[in-house]
Amino acid sequence: MSTITEMVDVEVPVKTAYNQWTQFETFPNFMEGVEEIRQIDATHTHWVTKFGGVSREFDATITEQHPDERVAWTSDSGPDHAGVITFHRLDDNTTRVTAQMDIDPEGFAENVADKLGVLDRRIKGDMKRFKEFIESRGRESGAWRGDVDRPGS
Repeated sequence: MSTITEMVDVEVPVKTAYNQWTQFETFPNFMEGVEEIRQIDATHTHWVTKFGGVSREFDATITEQHPDERVAWTSDSGPDHAGVITFHRLDDNTTRVTAQMDIDPEGFAENVADKLGVLDRRIKGDMKRFKEFIESRGRESGAWRGDVDRPGS
């Protein structure tokens, strides 16, 4: 299991950054290897990814979500991973977005990529592309402002 942490400061208000991140179906616009995401319901998503020529499909559950603060998830099937994205207001128009992910690579190509730091660089690139995506728009493409409490809370 590898833990990857990346952060990026985006020049938009925290509400804008958070609202855009809740639009999971836009992830293919800035996440390398993400072919499609379908929002099944308020807490379930279906992902189609491609890495090293290998396509994978898996489901994930949003385990915690609090507007303008955090979105956490865990995979239900497929590659074993979990993570949290946090949003920190730096000033009225700047937000620090931090991604922390635990990933257990599945298959030869993914294990080699993990050992060589490819997964770290991919996440770093995804965060940079998110910054470019939201800053070039200047506004979110939608929002989901619901609250999801951590299991057992």
